[in-house]
Amino acid sequence: MQDSLILEVADLEVDVLTGIYSEETGKPQPLRITIAVELAPADHYAPDTPLGASKNYMDLKFAASKALPTGVHFTLIEALADHICDTLFLQDARVSAVRVKIVKLAIAEGREKIGITLRRVRR
Repeated sequence: MQDSLILEVADLEVDVLTGIYSEETGKPQPLRITIAVELAPADHYAPDTPLGASKNYMDLKFAASKALPTGVHFTLIEALADHICDTLFLQDARVSAVRVKIVKLAIAEGREKIGITLRRVRR
């Protein structure tokens, strides 16, 4: 089995234009997004290993927030997840896989978590 390094940003709350129902469209919805990126790890990480040997976690946060196109309505959250994956693959050739979990906060009536998880591998 190969070693792998998984960087993760969990439970990032972002308001995004998404949805198919009339009550969802036209205004941003609160989403909770978790992103995991898989990289091939270095052979070893010493205490003074520079950041360039890994990936900056803020790149993951950027892909799910500031990298989203302004004013674009994502009918499906699956399309939003795809956009996040594409952004991360374009940012760094070392990214071999991306997993994006999106929970729609506005439609929960209790403690349930309603949403999707999309995993893409570099092709």
